[in-house]
Amino acid sequence: MTAVPRPMHLAVLCLGADDAAVPADPRSAGRIDFAFFERLARTAERGLFDFLLLTGGELLTGGELLTGGELLTGGEGLCPSEHGERGDGPDPVGRPEPITLLSALAAVTERLGLAATAAPAVNEPYELARRLASLDHLSGGRAAWHVATAADPRAGENFRRDGPFGRADRYAHAEEFVRAARRLWDSWTPDGVPRRLAHSGRHFTIAGEFTVPRSPQGHPVVIHAGDSADAREFAASAADVLVTRHGPPAEGTSRTSRTSRTSGPDARAPGPDTRAAGGLRVLRKAAFVLGSGDAEAQERAAEIRRQRISPQSAIRALERIWGRDLSAYDPDGPLPAIDPGPAAAPGAGGPSGTAARWRALAEAKGLSIRQTVIETSGRQPFIGTPRAVADAMADSVARGTADGFVLTPSPAPGGLDDFVAQVVPLLQERGAFRPRYTGATLRSHLGLPEPVWNG
Repeated sequence: MTAVPRPMHLAVLCLGADDAAVPADPRSAGRIDFAFFERLARTAERGLFDFLLLTGGELLTGGELLTGGELLTGGEGLCPSEHGERGDGPDPVGRPEPITLLSALAAVTERLGLAATAAPAVNEPYELARRLASLDHLSGGRAAWHVATAADPRAGENFRRDGPFGRADRYAHAEEFVRAARRLWDSWTPDGVPRRLAHSGRHFTIAGEFTVPRSPQGHPVVIHAGDSADAREFAASAADVLVTRHGPPAEGTSRTSRTSRTSGPDARAPGPDTRAAGGLRVLRKAAFVLGSGDAEAQERAAEIRRQRISPQSAIRALERIWGRDLSAYDPDGPLPAIDPGPAAAPGAGGPSGTAARWRALAEAKGLSIRQTVIETSGRQPFIGTPRAVADAMADSVARGTADGFVLTPSPAPGGLDDFVAQVVPLLQERGAFRPRYTGATLRSHLGLPEPVWNG
């Protein structure tokens, strides 16, 4: 008897920063022109993707720049790409506000889910819950919220904040924020009767009436990204979808099973959990490179890595690891002989730290700073012919390493056109991916039930 393939979920990551674009490729585009986003969204919908995720910066680095499972960026794009008083190389012409942009995309799409990144650290529960519920109504039940707990500390300069939360406080604050948002969404009964809300917690006190009726999905879908134990626990207790790095199958199986054990009715939840039983969808962030043969695909993948890491971005990556101002160093010169400073990324120092591993790699291969960053940056896990990529993705989901993938096309948006035209039909041929949308809401695409009303 032939086993029925597990359904694969696909999403596309659209970076507000120009990380996924390859500047030398004419198919790359800026990040403020609506035509860019419209083309990406229409392509994703043509490919029957679950959702488009809009974030202001890189979601997960996929390499050693992701330290301790924490996201270095991935927020709303609330500050320019710079370090201190000096520039950090080519920056996109702007970073649009996610929910505003997705509201516009709702008018040019019919089924595609629309996921906005918003950080609790720089928002208020009532105001954000209202905007997300409005997007869910405007889109007919296709809204999602990527809860970004690790915002760029420099973004605080644009807000009245004393400073970034510590790691423990950041998750506690985000848990209460999500809990408050869910209570706001539940403050209208399913038959359209508003009720007063009273929430009193460590971080928020809310007393009043929510102005938006219960949305088509009940609640917008909640997404969280991260690989740390804290991130997995937060996702299991507060989110519907967890986005992780793409890793080896054995590691992925272990991580998914651990998350699943904490995503059921016994999961630690911040107060009443109004999500219906149905599990947590785990999607792996993955890049892909297609070629007519393996050699061509590998060559293209190497070229994309080289083009994506400019001399300026290589120095900035080094500064994240070393925790020092290294602007005087030549990107084409050797790594610093000095040790990481007090502001270094977690796990950077010591004989087994990131800095030591980078030095050993650079010495063994004769690499410059830029070459070292290129060598250690996240590699595309799916490289090859369209059929080889389709087979690898389908096999990965069949083994249970994830429920699907959040794809980062390079270049964007043209790279997604290639995937939809060449890989999606092969996935459908294998029975690994849907031949059509069967529902109208994002929850229906993901197989998630509507949350239980807890008014």
